[in-house]
Amino acid sequence: MDRRSIIKNAGIAGILAAGAAPAVHAQAAIRWRLSSSFPKPLDTLYGSAEVFAKAVKNMSGGKFEISTHAAGEIMPAFGNIDAVQQGSIEIAHTAAYYFFGKDPTFALGCIIPFGLNSRQMTAWMLEGNGMKLMREFYAKYNIVNFPCGNTGAQMGGWFRKELKSVADMKGLKFRIGGFGGKVLEALGTIPQNIPGGDIYPALEKGTVDAAEWVGPYDDLKLGLNKVAPFYYYPGFWEGGAQVDVMINDKAFNSLSPENKAILEAAAAQAHGDMQAKYDARNPAALKQLVGSGAKLREFPKDIMQESFKSATKLYDELSSTNESWKKIYADYSKFRADQNLWFRFAEAKYDDFMQAQKL
Repeated sequence: MDRRSIIKNAGIAGILAAGAAPAVHAQAAIRWRLSSSFPKPLDTLYGSAEVFAKAVKNMSGGKFEISTHAAGEIMPAFGNIDAVQQGSIEIAHTAAYYFFGKDPTFALGCIIPFGLNSRQMTAWMLEGNGMKLMREFYAKYNIVNFPCGNTGAQMGGWFRKELKSVADMKGLKFRIGGFGGKVLEALGTIPQNIPGGDIYPALEKGTVDAAEWVGPYDDLKLGLNKVAPFYYYPGFWEGGAQVDVMINDKAFNSLSPENKAILEAAAAQAHGDMQAKYDARNPAALKQLVGSGAKLREFPKDIMQESFKSATKLYDELSSTNESWKKIYADYSKFRADQNLWFRFAEAKYDDFMQAQKL
């Protein structure tokens, strides 16, 4: 029988009746779980997971759904990387520097003190060697990552007492996330790595003397201004902290090319969305904090200088003892030098001028 004749004369019904229809495979629905390191009230940080999941569902026509879970719902805030590595969940939504205890190299996937700002970090990840190098490292933990947000430069945190000099950092119990605590240890500071949802009670009870989180919008939500009056800037340990979705490699590799592309596109959407929200919301929140009595203070210069020396020494030591760090930091630091050479001429000078104007 001439199938071309059937197709021409019989229409769809004839095709089906003749058994000539091409095979059509219904795509199975995909249901994944995402565990975040952040609490739900932080609608910028935790919210990027929801933006990501919503985009995946929309782009797949509802066939690929990711349920999002805040810290503590199915995994502890700092337990989701292990869960992804073991395949217990498909996705962790987190800041990689939380896991520097496993290997300091994790911090390079998020932010290090005196590191790249948010635009520079995105450039290193997407146009430099950042994504390639970090994925090579994450492969040891069965992880495939996508950038899924950036906070921009953060504030330096809330302190019970005013800082006059670097001497005031000695013995200070300071809630500071990630790698920043390693640098401040050299100044005599006692770093405490506490999840976001536990910061307020720790500062209120005096378990810590100071605490940093992100910036005005989130700090206002946490109410940190109610338990410590001095608000310092800049958060030199977080000049552009990146958040990632970290996906179990077996789960990722089981996907079709289309669904892999959907995950990448959804993460890119969430990546831009987070900083846009912070940049839009932080100004009003800062005004509200100051209006409520927060005392803005710039870190004394000697604290910045001694911290920079401490960071440089630490990075040199790690380069001599940790091959993963050495390989990635060499590329990172070169990229940072080139970026700062460029930014000092156009971006920084423009910003300096505009911020001095009365608009």
